[in-house]
Amino acid sequence: MLVRAAAGAAAGATTLPGLRRLWRGGGSGAASCFPLGRALLGVRGAEAAIFLQGLLTNDVTRLLEGEGSIPPAPAGGAGLPRALYAHALNVQGRCLYDLVLYRLHEGPEEEPHILLECDGGVLEALQKHLKLYKIRRKVNIAPCLDLSLWAVVPRERAGDIAGSLTKSADQALILTPDPRTEVMGWRLITKNGANPTEMIPGSQIGNIQDYHRHRYQQGVPEGVKDLPPGVALPLESNLAYMNGISFTKGCYIGQELTARTHHMGVIRKRLLPVRFSAPLPEDSIPQGAEIVTEAGKSAGKFRAGGGEVGLALLRLANINEPLYLNIGGEKAKLTARTPEWWPKSAGK
Repeated sequence: MLVRAAAGAAAGATTLPGLRRLWRGGGSGAASCFPLGRALLGVRGAEAAIFLQGLLTNDVTRLLEGEGSIPPAPAGGAGLPRALYAHALNVQGRCLYDLVLYRLHEGPEEEPHILLECDGGVLEALQKHLKLYKIRRKVNIAPCLDLSLWAVVPRERAGDIAGSLTKSADQALILTPDPRTEVMGWRLITKNGANPTEMIPGSQIGNIQDYHRHRYQQGVPEGVKDLPPGVALPLESNLAYMNGISFTKGCYIGQELTARTHHMGVIRKRLLPVRFSAPLPEDSIPQGAEIVTEAGKSAGKFRAGGGEVGLALLRLANINEPLYLNIGGEKAKLTARTPEWWPKSAGK
């Protein structure tokens, strides 16, 4: 079966102009397909969306509100997506799991089936978390061990990918724009063993390190290293900028602090892409290492990275100053920047 979130993109000319300019991965293919080490958990049943609605930051009911070729909605805008980004929070309003949700339809008579993409290391913990709140809901929760997840980062217009699927596309279950930001391309879900290069002519299998480097350059967090469970705050992690939260959906676990912070309108720290003056040795930086100004004042903390790029939670008041990462008594110089894909009105 094939679910194409933007199957009409070829005809409708939906474009992702930022990709052509921002993606600089190796190779010469029309797109790079990266095998992700993230897991998929299925939530199936008549009450699947309502059940998840009370646990996640985004409005899950939008996944089931229609069919057709629908691009992801911009933050605060209209549109019915095939995929949603969301966080599951603890009662203190801190991130537990970063998730991408997909709508999977097997036929008109089938029950709603939602796939949850999560960090591969927290699959069991996420399953336990959901079952804790299941109570008497009519849902079935089970890992999808027969499926593979790919990130597809194109070099050309996004519409070219949907339009170029061959007859072998029955191997694909879902092909949809990444709901977080257009610079992250597309998400592809296939059966195990399927070759995405047979579905997307001109594509090539990419090195996963290039995918993470691309994420870091664009300031897009993913997984427990970037978003430490019980530590990361959703708005500081740019959840609203990545279309991952609804401020009108009603109650969910962890809503109180998130809503209060949003309505106060003051966010003093944000997760930002950083670049070091020289590549850092692999695994040499402890998570949460302090970043300081030239005067030695604390400016934030390092989250994760590779080579000369990474992510750091920084005080916005300090991002235009010379900054340094403390590593074993030595200082590595770094610079921070505001991603181009952020909303133009982002001033806090």
